[in-house]
Amino acid sequence: MENLKAYIESGVLELYVLGDLSPEEALQVEEMASQYPEVRDEIAAIEQAMEQYAMQNAVEPSADVETRLFEKLGLSEVEEHVNVQPEPIYTEEPRIIRLDGSDAKVRTLRYALVACIALLVVSTAALFITYNKLNAAHDQIASLNLDKQKFAGIVSKLEFENQGLDNMAAMADSKEWATIRMAGQAFSPSSKMKVYWNKKDKSVLVNYVAMDLPKTDAAHQYQLWALVNGKPVSLGVFGKTDSTNNEALVKMQAIQQAQAFAVTIEPMGGSVNPTMEKLTVMGGV
Repeated sequence: MENLKAYIESGVLELYVLGDLSPEEALQVEEMASQYPEVRDEIAAIEQAMEQYAMQNAVEPSADVETRLFEKLGLSEVEEHVNVQPEPIYTEEPRIIRLDGSDAKVRTLRYALVACIALLVVSTAALFITYNKLNAAHDQIASLNLDKQKFAGIVSKLEFENQGLDNMAAMADSKEWATIRMAGQAFSPSSKMKVYWNKKDKSVLVNYVAMDLPKTDAAHQYQLWALVNGKPVSLGVFGKTDSTNNEALVKMQAIQQAQAFAVTIEPMGGSVNPTMEKLTVMGGV
């Protein structure tokens, strides 16, 4: 199972063994371990590996480190013997005070503390390595998602253009459609565009694939005009990057007759009369 393999390799099991997960996340790991033997075996392997690493890399601290550590903890060296103090004159002999077993207990405590510190160092190192691996994995996943989105966008664009080319080829073979090639004007000399006009039903189509118009801002869009008896007639507005449009050919308003077609840039929603200063393309029928 690919998902189970990815889950095991994600590093979450190492964080679980180190106790660095939230209660909810730890519960999820335990549920996975109860369902999948692979997860349970991996947890056991991680615990064993960390234990072996701690034992193999244990470092005996110097005497100076040990002394300073116990000073920080508020402990001090315990003398095995207390100087013999003479009793008052009325006693017959001096007494010697000994600490039965105290020195052995302190030494045991010392080694226990040193072992805990060594384990803490090893755990911190393991957690740091795991954290770096998780960050690297997250970066790789984000990069793969970005590449996937880019690839999907390229495929969508190719499909869109292929659809437009198929429609153009079909319309070129049909005698019902007239192709009006519109060239750039003074406002945008390099612009170009094609409009198809049906001779029978008088419908008009805008070709989005063969369109090269200047970019518009959020407050403006394109407006198509037909020149009828010397007067401009609006055939509707359109936007080259209109997110609602998924067709390579977009149908505009029909026109019974026209001597030419033109496109201007107008405020959103279009204008009653064309803004001639922003005449972008124009072509005769």
